[in-house]
Amino acid sequence: MSFVVVLAALVFLMLAAYRGYSVILMAPIAALGAVILIDPSAVAPVFSGVFMEKMVGFLKLYFPVFMLGAVFGKVIELSGFAESIVATAIQYLGRSRANLIIVLVCALLTYGGVSVFVVVFAVYPFAAELYRQGNIPKRLMPGAIALGAFSFTMDALPGTPQIQNIIPTTFFNTTAWAAPVLGVLGSLFLLVVGLGYLEWRRRVAARNGEGYGAHELNEPRHADSASLPPPWLAIMPLLVVGIANFWLTRMIPAWYGQLHSLSLPGLAKPVETKIATLTAVWAVEGALLLGILVVLASAFRVVKQRFAEGSRAAVGGAMLASMNTASEYGFGGVIAALPGFLVIRESLQSIPDPLLNAAVSVSTLAGITGSASGGMSIALAAMSENLMAAANAAHIPLDVLHRVVSMASGGMDTLPHNGAVITLLAVTGLTHRQAYKDIFAITLVKTLAALFVIAMFYLTGLV
Repeated sequence: MSFVVVLAALVFLMLAAYRGYSVILMAPIAALGAVILIDPSAVAPVFSGVFMEKMVGFLKLYFPVFMLGAVFGKVIELSGFAESIVATAIQYLGRSRANLIIVLVCALLTYGGVSVFVVVFAVYPFAAELYRQGNIPKRLMPGAIALGAFSFTMDALPGTPQIQNIIPTTFFNTTAWAAPVLGVLGSLFLLVVGLGYLEWRRRVAARNGEGYGAHELNEPRHADSASLPPPWLAIMPLLVVGIANFWLTRMIPAWYGQLHSLSLPGLAKPVETKIATLTAVWAVEGALLLGILVVLASAFRVVKQRFAEGSRAAVGGAMLASMNTASEYGFGGVIAALPGFLVIRESLQSIPDPLLNAAVSVSTLAGITGSASGGMSIALAAMSENLMAAANAAHIPLDVLHRVVSMASGGMDTLPHNGAVITLLAVTGLTHRQAYKDIFAITLVKTLAALFVIAMFYLTGLV
């Protein structure tokens, strides 16, 4: 019965998201509906002590990232930098290569350490202009962004600084460069198969005479093509964000140490801050702020004309996107605390092969919680010791286990209720009905990639 309750809550939220209902409203309804069926007296305590704690905790950490990312994307749009980069890309690669261009831009930013949520805000102005000029259906855009930002540079490519590649290091004593050969092979699988699918979809749409479409929600304004800035100037803010993020990630711990204590006259007690838990967030915030300042300094006369209106729209979009994601994060916290979730977690441990066990368990829990990092953390907290023992008994290097777990976390996590998916659709001004089909196709490709890496290891022994 407890398992059915968890499954029902998950299906309800996915259907609600797909049909266009607000996740901010439906996530607590789904979570608390499950609690009512388990223990009606626990509804109020769970709402305040679990759902709201998780939701507010997410906003506390990430709302500034959402806001700065949205403002950065907006000033990139208003300055004409987006159209300049698109015009240059079209000149050298052609209008029909929109999918490849967007995937590569997203991959560059993600591998540079920029949060996947920020990448959506930063890339959207480029993507919208590129698809509009190429007369490619806008509904295909989220699939391309998902492939570039949510797949191989998030968890497969060795060395990626994304959290999905960092969490396993704390359990397996590995590094971010674990299993480099398998990681590269998995990345190539994702890139080739994912791009092949997106190009097939583009060609089908072209044969059917389908163009960009009539869209009004969150459409970027078009700059005067005669006064576009040079491409080297347009690309500079993106480079500044990537380089600053890399540099700040390394310098913040050196400046503050492992633990920082702040004492002010008006505080009853010092504020203790664990720097390691905030380094990545502070680095991204600082990098985005620098990127915004670079745009304003280099194109102030153009941006200032619409900055007030544009910044209001950007902040409004950031608030909606962050609240959607935070509400879904609260849902995952409640579901993970229910007895039915424990049944699922324990039943997954019965799979005999350690690599297949790890892949299925992590991907399943990531799908249920709607979070790659959340599902992985829950799975490894409960199973890491057993997985390591089984891997050692089968003479499987822990580096391989790391890479499989990391890639599996980015498998079924992008179901309709996933926070990144909801943010992506909100930013692009599209609905699940319009664009989720292609995101789900990329989700299936990501899931197959983890199984592909397992097969390659058993067939070749490559690490």
